Amino acid sequence: MSQNTEAITVHISLSAYGDALIYGSTQSNSYVPGLHLKQRLFAWHEASFYGTELEIQQVQEVEVIVLPPEYVLPFLADRKLLSHIEWIWDEEASQLIQLVSALNTCIEEKKFIPSLSAFQKGKLQWTWDKKALNAKTKFALENMDSSLPSDYDGLSAAFSSTVSHRYYGTEIAASDLRSEYPMLFTKNSAVQGLNEQAWLISIGWRADTAPFRPLLQLLEPDDEEPIWRLKLVLQDKFDPSVLMSVRLAEDGHVSGQWPDSWSSHIKERSAGWLEHLRASFPREQWGGHIQDVLSKPLSDEAAWQFLTVDSRRLLEAGWQVLLPAWWEAASRKKPKLRAKVRADEGSNDQQGSKGNSFFGLNSIIQFDWRIAIGETQLTEAEFAELVARNERLVQFRGQWIPLDPALLAQIRQAMDGVDSSQGLSFQDILHLHLLESSNPSYSGRSTDQPEEEEEETSQRIQLGVELNEYLIELMSQLGRQTEWPKLPVPSKLQADLRTYQYDGYSWLAFLRRFGLGACLADDMGLGKTVQFIAYLLHLQENRTDGDTRVPSLLICPTSVLGNWQKELNRFAPSLRVMLHYGSGRSNEEVFQEEIKQADVIITSYATATLDQELLKEFTWDSLCLDEAQNIKNAQTKQSTAVRSFPAKHRIVLTGTPIENRLSELWSLYDFMNPGYLGSARAFNTRFIQAIEKDHDEQRTINLQKLVKPFMLRRKKKDPAIQLDLPDKNEMKTYIQLTGEQSALYDQTVNNLMSKMKELKGIERKGAILATLTHLKQLCDHPVLLTKDFLPDSQGKQEDSSLVTEMLINRSSKLERLLEMVKELRDEGERCLIFTQYIGMGEILKHVLMQELGEPVLYLNGSTSKTARDRMIDQFQSQTLPPDEQPSVFILSIKAGGVGLNLTAANHVFHFDRWWNPAVENQATDRAYRMGQTKDVQVHKFISLGTLEERIDEMLENKQQLSDNVISSTENWITELSTEALKDLFTLRRDFV
Repeated sequence: MSQNTEAITVHISLSAYGDALIYGSTQSNSYVPGLHLKQRLFAWHEASFYGTELEIQQVQEVEVIVLPPEYVLPFLADRKLLSHIEWIWDEEASQLIQLVSALNTCIEEKKFIPSLSAFQKGKLQWTWDKKALNAKTKFALENMDSSLPSDYDGLSAAFSSTVSHRYYGTEIAASDLRSEYPMLFTKNSAVQGLNEQAWLISIGWRADTAPFRPLLQLLEPDDEEPIWRLKLVLQDKFDPSVLMSVRLAEDGHVSGQWPDSWSSHIKERSAGWLEHLRASFPREQWGGHIQDVLSKPLSDEAAWQFLTVDSRRLLEAGWQVLLPAWWEAASRKKPKLRAKVRADEGSNDQQGSKGNSFFGLNSIIQFDWRIAIGETQLTEAEFAELVARNERLVQFRGQWIPLDPALLAQIRQAMDGVDSSQGLSFQDILHLHLLESSNPSYSGRSTDQPEEEEEETSQRIQLGVELNEYLIELMSQLGRQTEWPKLPVPSKLQADLRTYQYDGYSWLAFLRRFGLGACLADDMGLGKTVQFIAYLLHLQENRTDGDTRVPSLLICPTSVLGNWQKELNRFAPSLRVMLHYGSGRSNEEVFQEEIKQADVIITSYATATLDQELLKEFTWDSLCLDEAQNIKNAQTKQSTAVRSFPAKHRIVLTGTPIENRLSELWSLYDFMNPGYLGSARAFNTRFIQAIEKDHDEQRTINLQKLVKPFMLRRKKKDPAIQLDLPDKNEMKTYIQLTGEQSALYDQTVNNLMSKMKELKGIERKGAILATLTHLKQLCDHPVLLTKDFLPDSQGKQEDSSLVTEMLINRSSKLERLLEMVKELRDEGERCLIFTQYIGMGEILKHVLMQELGEPVLYLNGSTSKTARDRMIDQFQSQTLPPDEQPSVFILSIKAGGVGLNLTAANHVFHFDRWWNPAVENQATDRAYRMGQTKDVQVHKFISLGTLEERIDEMLENKQQLSDNVISSTENWITELSTEALKDLFTLRRDFV
């Protein structure tokens, strides 16, 4: 060695985690500074960026370099070192280098395996494949494991880290490993009793070279051996039909006959089979003796235990199990309890003399029980006989039948819950039929039993119904439009029905035959009115002289009373119509005489509520609710009143069967078919909570199936309708507030926020709702809040132009509306303008009349019926002189949003927004309906930065749900925290 050559002795020890702790010493036995050693020892080590990334730690008086575990093996195996330094490795380091070289070769040649011991602890680690090591290295590692276990653990950890870093360090490589060997990442993968070789084969790491596979086979009783028996068999991999039965002794020895080429494999693996079986079978059940399992006959109970429990445990543990061929199908098909309707139920000889069916939802249907277990059909008596045998596996008619005690108890409980001697109601039969295919556990009941109890008693039993020929035909007609009976169009109908309108009329008459209520829920403008009028004429033409004359009762909003009178007179002049409305309506005695001369009585919801005691004295030929969303709240006096009126048939007409909540759907159906959807409490438990809160898809499907037979809903754009309507183009007009509006808006919000600290309960809610109204009014016009200069308070004509100019300047919305209305009027087009505030309507009327120089109509809730009818006729007229022809119609959205036909307009303005898209769409449909020949332009005004913009965002989200469940009203705002309320109300300054 040259005198100038530096000599450094390197000392290495491994931590339990695989890190190498390295320090150096000189010939004079002094320690080499850590930085000095790191710069020289790792000068060529590219992986650590030439040592710069390595950490130096102080251990007592020595500075130690920490080399991460993934670098240890590659570094020590390669040892790229500075040549001008004499490197001396101490004895421990030299021994480590010898082992590392062999192990690093294993890594490079991919001769590594996952560690079974680590896997059993829930970890993924890698270890060397012992078969790839030479005898010297294998001996050295085994010696280290016994004498220096900490060093062995460190070397194992370094080896595992190196494999992970080199081959599985990227996301793609790790993903590939998961895909190729998923069992490596299955926490519950059974490994009990498996040695390393068997485990590597079970996870697919190593190929199974044996020409056979071990199976456990359950043999059923037969004529030769009338006992259940479990055997260990070897199946030929190349010919699976070849099964070799073998005996496994308690010492692991296997006896039997097999090809000579199998012997070495059997000898190598049989001990593992024994341990694996012992680990797989519960000791408390089998006593730990494999001979008891594989040689002794199994009792009926033990065979059942193996089929239902132990076989699954064995499969999870990696065993392959061969069960009787019939078991898979039998276990997959759960027992079914079916009510088999008797053949003569509902047949023609049970119908009335006039061909009217005896059916109604409460009609009783007689049936007999049928129990299906697999492919076997049992009568109630046969089922009772089998149950009495108290066996779990029985042969019946040459087939094995599994009799699960738990399921048998549930079947018996379900049968005991229905008195078969009393029959089932047609409602129960209908429920069972509609829901059986989609919900196997449905119990078919519509009681108030809590959902939890229902689920517990019917969780696994499929309760169904087997219809007779007559009911099959009826159910088919209820479910398929193509099978509805074709009825003649009433001869006295003064209209040509479109195809879909004829279908609707026929459907109403068809459901009447069976006493089933109907919901005609066509889009607004599709002609629900003429379909119901055709139905009324059908009743008139099919009435016989012997029938007691009781007319139909039609209940509708006050706003459309006149419209119904006109439409009935137009389409069915032969019907005698009586209006029961107003202060001049008949008293009870006169009313009883008058209705004998009428075919249909028309009244309003308010009048029907006032005259409830009078109207419920008669059983009406039919009872129809127009705009039936008026009874959406079942708790109101109005809803309670109309429910109390008896009728042979109930019909609802509505374009929006659900406006906000599923409870509204229940309210409609409880009127149409009382009890069909259960009580309000039961419906809330079964459907409302599951759908509106939990978004349960299956419950949604079930509800759709239940309501579908009684609801006919067609939309304007349905291909089958073929209305050839023009397009409806919706657009939003965003408008900035004026300075005055912005200031008042901020002031209103600040006032509320200052009160929030003091107010609680109902006072807090009231303040929030009042502020909400004020903010929406401010978006329209500040005068609605300040009330300092309303137009109807002005008395001087000469000041009108000044008033108008002031009103326009104070509201950006009003200014923009005026511009747009002037433009469409220049084109000779007409428009509807909807607002929810009477004061705003007055302002709009004043300004538009002044600026356009033409008559402007305004209809609100206080408008009388006579004035309302006159306005509609004026607006729709095509013959009035230009100076008398109104072309702008302002309407309150509540008073004018339903029941009106205003197709003369092809522009619709929503000056302020409503919470409910369905309400806005109804209003729009005053113009976008049959008879419209132009494209309809819908303009929705939105004030930027305000609550109005947030409402619009909510409306957009709500619209996406409107065909399923809509659940948004103003009340939820009152439940917000003060911070959330502030965020919702505060004016966004970007748009001021």
